[in-house]
Amino acid sequence: MPADYHHGLRVIEINDGVNIINGVSTAVIGVVCTADDADADAFPLNKAVLVTDVYYAIAKAGHSGTLSNTLSTIAEQCSPSIIVVRVAEGADDAATTANLIGGMGADGKYLGMQALLSAESTLKLRPCIFAVPWLDNIDVAVELIAVAQKLRGFAYLSAYGCKNKEEAVKYREKFGQREAMVIWPDFVYWDAQTKSEKRKSAVAVAVGLRAKIDNEVGWHKTLSNVVVNGVTGVSHDVYWDLQNSDTDAGYLNSHQVTTIVNRGGFRFWGERTCSIDPIFCFENYVRSAQAVSEKMADAHFWAADLPMHPTLVRDIIAGLNAKGREWVANRYLLGFNAWFDTSVNMTESLKIGKLTIDYDYTPVPPLENGMFRQRITDKYLLDFADRIKS
Repeated sequence: MPADYHHGLRVIEINDGVNIINGVSTAVIGVVCTADDADADAFPLNKAVLVTDVYYAIAKAGHSGTLSNTLSTIAEQCSPSIIVVRVAEGADDAATTANLIGGMGADGKYLGMQALLSAESTLKLRPCIFAVPWLDNIDVAVELIAVAQKLRGFAYLSAYGCKNKEEAVKYREKFGQREAMVIWPDFVYWDAQTKSEKRKSAVAVAVGLRAKIDNEVGWHKTLSNVVVNGVTGVSHDVYWDLQNSDTDAGYLNSHQVTTIVNRGGFRFWGERTCSIDPIFCFENYVRSAQAVSEKMADAHFWAADLPMHPTLVRDIIAGLNAKGREWVANRYLLGFNAWFDTSVNMTESLKIGKLTIDYDYTPVPPLENGMFRQRITDKYLLDFADRIKS
């Protein structure tokens, strides 16, 4: 019988539509904590552990150290995925710092915060939002930023040990990376068990709120001017006025330090990173760049090693532009465009399997400095008599 003969119906599946670019979560928190009395099975030392049920994790976190307090603070903001690395408290602060920073063990396994680097391979999730609540002294903070850079994430740092706004600004000058934000002061809350007011780590609140904003609004919205939960005040007085920049908050913000204000609830106030580069001066500019690059690269894993036919390139460009249009429509970006540039894709490079596809985008700037121009005029008196008659 002829090979093309068939009496009946057949379906031939053709998969030539635009490839869908799915989202990669930007709301995964990575924290490094201490808790010598934590459940060792739930939180083994120097190992990245995934927490998806934060309240169950709190029950296993013990009472000493920073782990239980950190998880409780995050839980007040939302219930995100959290990757926790527990380290041992040292005999002194220097030993604890060494444990937090970590390194490579004799068995070839990462120690301390370096264990966050292995999370994606072992847990299938990559942390993007980082903090070391209560323990992020300058040495820990410097290394945390380095880890954040490697994982294309963002680190929230306390102005460690600073007693006033001037010290906080001086502390902030120690950093210049776009992947970091310095916050001063901390929050306070009422502890029902001790019946007293206690401090609450601002960076622990920040990572929880950041994950909440990512999930509910998006990575294009900054941390600033969003009400936080579970706090009753701030650890230091901060003078703030919405219309006056000559305030404590204005001084801190002008020096790239995020602070805390109370206006219809306590809120972070400030959205500047530690970078002096205007391209990455805002928190959401950095996170937009990270989110776009991560999603675009991850979404095209399928294309690696396929025959580089023109149809493959067209499919890739079509997928990029489709995702870009979606982001623009959802107000994550102001604009996006991908294209094939013949000037860089020469015969010699194409021949050895090297393909370059360009795309550009415009992030959404935050309304940091709004101004209304008020005028007094008598023009509305010109028809005064006529308006009385009417």
